[in-house]
Amino acid sequence: MDPISQGVVGALWAASLAPKHKLKPTLIAGALAGMAADLDVLISSSTDPLLFLEYHRQFTHSLIFVPIGALIVALCLWPFLKRSLQPKELLTACFLGYLSHGLLDACTTYGTQLLWPFTDDRVAWNVISIVDPLFTLPLLIAVALGVRAKRVNAWPRIGLIWLFAYLGAGEIQRQRAETVGHEVAKARGHAPSRLDAKPGFAQLLLWKIVYEYEGQFFVDGVRAGIQTKVYPGTHIPKLDSQWAEANLPPNSQTRQDFERFRWFSNDYLALSTSQPNTIIDVRYSMNINEIKPLWSIQFDPSKPWTHVDYLTHRDLDPSTTAQFQRMLMGQ
Repeated sequence: MDPISQGVVGALWAASLAPKHKLKPTLIAGALAGMAADLDVLISSSTDPLLFLEYHRQFTHSLIFVPIGALIVALCLWPFLKRSLQPKELLTACFLGYLSHGLLDACTTYGTQLLWPFTDDRVAWNVISIVDPLFTLPLLIAVALGVRAKRVNAWPRIGLIWLFAYLGAGEIQRQRAETVGHEVAKARGHAPSRLDAKPGFAQLLLWKIVYEYEGQFFVDGVRAGIQTKVYPGTHIPKLDSQWAEANLPPNSQTRQDFERFRWFSNDYLALSTSQPNTIIDVRYSMNINEIKPLWSIQFDPSKPWTHVDYLTHRDLDPSTTAQFQRMLMGQ
């Protein structure tokens, strides 16, 4: 998730068992440890645009790396917090804060390699957007009130109750959206080989349904309110390894980059209908019933020995915003 959410959750995890007189340094340690795993964004290359996709949410987010990451953060903080916390207290706060990071990221749709190096599978529980103010703001308030409290401090624990309640609500909403998605597919006479529901941006009401059937990806939107509402979408042919074998030379750099992007996207790939030689990740779009990718790769067929270009598409035009607002209101 975003750094603020990661820091706040790390702080709450660390402070939930801290005594009142040591709450502030514990919050600081937990917050910094909670954000530390995302330092992997510094791993990048000017010549390999996809390198960051391999390493972001990889070893720094793995459960097996948590003790190492916590120790590194604790050693960095020790000169500043040694008068406030004992070594064991500091290490415990950093451990809890660091542990929270990968688990929270796994709740999003992006995918996190929690079990690296034993597997490179990207864990994505699809219960919350990577940015969600309704999730983060109450946690911020809990931290602020906890710092100001003069007596027994219950605010970090109240914050944790909100955290787990919101994630639980996200799981319930995901299951509801998936159920509607299967009903939509059944009404079309489709038996999907796979179907996923992913939360729309910054809320738990709107969900994007993507399912695969007979070599096509079908995309629809669902508003999971008291009454569910479907926003029919569109479909696009799936891009698979057979296409790569026919169009990309074996052992070429372009072919290798295609396979890397296919792994990253969990094999939800299609050819762009608006840009030539462009491969899109079907899973994500600004609106829930569209195939308008947030990122893609573009290759040059005449230069198969070169790396692909990584493109982002995050322009918010007024029509996109207006459509999102209408869906949010159930219109």
